[in-house]
Amino acid sequence: MLQLRPMDPAFPIQNQLGLETGPVVLINLFTLDKADEAAMLAAWKDDAQFMQRQPGYISTQLHRAIGDGCAYLNYAVWESNATFRAAFSHPEFQAKLSRYPSSAVAAPHLFEKIAVSGICVA
Repeated sequence: MLQLRPMDPAFPIQNQLGLETGPVVLINLFTLDKADEAAMLAAWKDDAQFMQRQPGYISTQLHRAIGDGCAYLNYAVWESNATFRAAFSHPEFQAKLSRYPSSAVAAPHLFEKIAVSGICVA
């Protein structure tokens, strides 16, 4: 079963889910035992296929850390926090979390784009 740890203990994802904003970007850092990589990737792929079918889903990309460690970063874009919340809270998705290996720990957090003058736009 996937363990969830807050990326920001001062305001974990459970608190973020109640906010009304958007679009949002989910950043989710996974750590796990190297022996569990194949099982984690299979579970993540199944989750991603579910999310792709949900209203408000825009895109996702999984990244693997370079080197000998075993960490993955998922980056997913949603039209709004409300559409992400509906997908994340869906009973079918919640049931899928049990398919992750016991060594897998996820640290999900939601972000929104900001503008920095002369560098990037919101």
